Amino acid sequence: MNIEIGEVVSVKGLKIILRVFDASNKDVLFFEGNKYNGISIREHIIIRRGFINIVCIVEGEYLDESKFEVDNTNLKYVRKVEVKPIGYFKNESFYEGIKYLPMIMDVAFLVTDETVAKLYGRDGLNGFVIGKMLKEGFPISLPWAKLFNSHIGIFGNTGSGKSNTLAKLYTTLFEQKRMQIRGKSNFVLIDFNGEYIGDQLIDADDKQIIQLNTGNDDGDKFPLTGEDFWDKETLSILFKATANTQAPFLNRIVNGKNRFADNNDSINNYLKSIVKQVFVSTNPKRECLELLLEISKIMNNADLTNKLKQVNWHSQSNVYYHIDILGNSMYFNQGELTYNNFLRDIVEEIALNPLNAFNELIIRSNLQLIRDLMSGYVQFEFIQPLLKRMEASIGKLRRVIEINDNELNLKILTIISLRKCNQDIKKIVPLLLAKHYYNYQKSRVNNPIDKTMNLIIDEAHNVLSLQSTREEESWKDYRLELFEEIIKEGRKFGMFLTLASQRPADISPTIMSQIHNFFIHRLVNDRDLFLLENTISTLDFLSKQMIPNLGKGCCVVTGSSFDLPVVIKVARLNRDQQPDSDDVNLNSLWNQEEI
Repeated sequence: MNIEIGEVVSVKGLKIILRVFDASNKDVLFFEGNKYNGISIREHIIIRRGFINIVCIVEGEYLDESKFEVDNTNLKYVRKVEVKPIGYFKNESFYEGIKYLPMIMDVAFLVTDETVAKLYGRDGLNGFVIGKMLKEGFPISLPWAKLFNSHIGIFGNTGSGKSNTLAKLYTTLFEQKRMQIRGKSNFVLIDFNGEYIGDQLIDADDKQIIQLNTGNDDGDKFPLTGEDFWDKETLSILFKATANTQAPFLNRIVNGKNRFADNNDSINNYLKSIVKQVFVSTNPKRECLELLLEISKIMNNADLTNKLKQVNWHSQSNVYYHIDILGNSMYFNQGELTYNNFLRDIVEEIALNPLNAFNELIIRSNLQLIRDLMSGYVQFEFIQPLLKRMEASIGKLRRVIEINDNELNLKILTIISLRKCNQDIKKIVPLLLAKHYYNYQKSRVNNPIDKTMNLIIDEAHNVLSLQSTREEESWKDYRLELFEEIIKEGRKFGMFLTLASQRPADISPTIMSQIHNFFIHRLVNDRDLFLLENTISTLDFLSKQMIPNLGKGCCVVTGSSFDLPVVIKVARLNRDQQPDSDDVNLNSLWNQEEI
């Protein structure tokens, strides 16, 4: 039996006022061997309406100074509390939502911790536990089957415990479900700051760590498929191609490669044909020689390079020529004669070694430009900036990406560290990775879905920000459109995102609106709080008020997988399992003696 603590005196819509008894002022009460918490903000009570127990949460209290009682000549004002209904018990089962409302004179009761646990429907002893309820102090189990079948957002200011929550969430998952997960689900974590490259989250046997490094050639390389690399949109975005001239130029390169994909000798024959056209054309272009020298340098063909360096341009006659051993000028506008005598034999011996994708792209780009110049399709000064950007970007990409079509051999967890990458690569690589894994997941999934992929992005504002001014609008739009497609359409293919960020207001509103479940740590910025208030429909008034004042490790958990918002204190991981994101201990650092 529960303790009576008051009665309903006012019902105005969802605003219910109780007149409470004196005993309710106590912090803790014991009755028939059960412990009860007294009435205070965020406590739960039950109002009995016939055979229905209406569950309410306390939102405020006050003294009604217009009414008072006299007890042994002592004047006491009437204490009242304001409560809001959140659900009801029927046949000992809890149902979320407002179906029944109390009436005046209905009696209110305190509830035990066990009853509160039933409200959240979680077995805190044997379930998926990452912490305890902040106020009640008992462990609560999260609905893992619903949680990891959705998009998750973990938000909080620096030092609020956001990284620990992310690590605790997935550490608990892998500890409890690793055997069931293996072979059925994969998890990829994009780690901007190298916080998870140690022994965190899962045992080494089920973990692959890829540490990318743009500072030298010693870092790991991410294996990207040729299909992902030879993509018109991807290349246009990677090299910031202009829409009207440079993007169509890249389209012609990709189309030409695809047209002769089954012919192993196609690029050899293509190169020989272009070199011949340059020197036998009746309308030669001066820039073509520079492009051929660039190709020869990539091929590392010393003989061809030496020959091409002997060729000159006659600016008055607009024709190529070379000086023979007798000192005579031999012009290339005499049909094929000069070409045959000077270059044909070397050109016919050209045999390109197997090219990596980056070299092939540069060679094809130069060949395409030569062909377009000779056909009058483009002007050199419009395309040359694209080639320069391409060379500069490829120099960085070579150190972090390798192109191969080997089948992926994914472990349960893949950590991709970008800690040693420059800012350009930190923008580019997450886009390539997301597209790569999204395409891979779509290609391998069956109906019904038999495999899932979870992409985890720590410090997600680095790649999903609308505020960044580092990149061009076309690049930003493409990047956001890709992630928006994943978050909107990914569930159909078993692809889910987990985003952790210090600044949710910087993230695209479309992406924020599609997140299903939230772990919200302390946030104090007005823009962040405003966004959450207008994005999360399940966030109640009291929880919103608590967010700016939450302690370290505390968070509001809400979303489609939870009947009610709950405030929990996330358990701190053991030191060897924690991400490398702790604050510097100056007391310890400054007390160390110099060696």
